Amino acid sequence: MSRRLLIAAATCLLTALATPAFADLTLFLGVNPNPERRTVKGVSLGTGLLVVGFEFEYASTSEDESTRSPSLTTGMGNVLLQTPIPIHGFQFYGTAGGGLYREVLRETNHRETSFGSNIGAGTKVTLTGPLRLRFDYRLFNLRGDPLYPKVHRFYAGVNLAF
Repeated sequence: MSRRLLIAAATCLLTALATPAFADLTLFLGVNPNPERRTVKGVSLGTGLLVVGFEFEYASTSEDESTRSPSLTTGMGNVLLQTPIPIHGFQFYGTAGGGLYREVLRETNHRETSFGSNIGAGTKVTLTGPLRLRFDYRLFNLRGDPLYPKVHRFYAGVNLAF
């Protein structure tokens, strides 16, 4: 009888700790410092359950002809490992993923479209209700023949959980 009670208690505890799947949307602005500092804009849509999350993000960095810095457009799918609940309003995460990128420098007629991967980390800071700020760092490893195979990106964004 005590074994059944233990199983029932464990089931109740796991059910109480589990949260329903949720989604979030982030609009972000940031900086891509490779090879010169340029603005990056993007959007991400994610979903998660407790510790594991998934997201798709699209980001675009404009070309700067004066510094011969190419534009970079990325579409990446990522897996996040995150704290299950915010700690004093901060939900920390690490992320890794891959997808496609396109690098263009019109001055030299350079165009490269290929696969890229990324790793990163960040935090979502609770403001009020479902509204949060998001701070993120990513390191991209671009395959193929890009002008800049290692690209760093820092961004801040507004995140809406729903």
